[in-house]
Amino acid sequence: MIYNNMREAKFIVRPNRFIAHIEIDGKREICHVKNTGRCKEFLIEGAKIFVQEADNPNRKTKYDLISAYKGERLINMDSQVTNKVVQEWIQEGNIFEDVTLIKPESKYGNSRFDFYVEAGKRKIYIEVKGVTLEEDGVVMFPDAPTLRGVKHLEELEECLEESFEAYVIFVVQMSDVKIFRANERTHKAFAETLTRVYDSGVKVLAYECIVTEDSIKLAKQVPVLL
Repeated sequence: MIYNNMREAKFIVRPNRFIAHIEIDGKREICHVKNTGRCKEFLIEGAKIFVQEADNPNRKTKYDLISAYKGERLINMDSQVTNKVVQEWIQEGNIFEDVTLIKPESKYGNSRFDFYVEAGKRKIYIEVKGVTLEEDGVVMFPDAPTLRGVKHLEELEECLEESFEAYVIFVVQMSDVKIFRANERTHKAFAETLTRVYDSGVKVLAYECIVTEDSIKLAKQVPVLL
């Protein structure tokens, strides 16, 4: 995934989930934040960030916040990009062989999953989660309680009863990490549900990403600790 119109800036403050105040070219601007998670561990005053300048002159905010440095580590925090990098990864022949269909936003019963994939005789539902929380090389999800995330896991488990395969893929939006685990400290129910559905047969995968100031691409698999 390649971004256009990228600019370097400095983070000032985030007054709410949706906007941040930034400094760019010596001027203070309001920027849209493309992630409603907390991200407090790297969105700190003075942090070096990268923003995308919008093509639409009529937008309320001129910039979108895409990534930020946490020390020497660049973290992509665009929650809308994770599905795109997973789709690119599958289309390039990774994870599944002989893929004949990739259907985004696919409905199953009363549920809607990020992808439905057909590969040979295999029929697969996939849910994708972006990961930005890191501590000493350990990456975790979620960074805030997510009842919606628990519901997605339970719905994936239901697919198994009708002979579908089910995957949850955690996209670690940074590189050089050691291991992924569920963030039991933040949301115990999510961690417990993830372990249960894994035991039931839902595949749990995590991949780190190569992140630059204007791109993000899925890379090597990260060990998952359940």
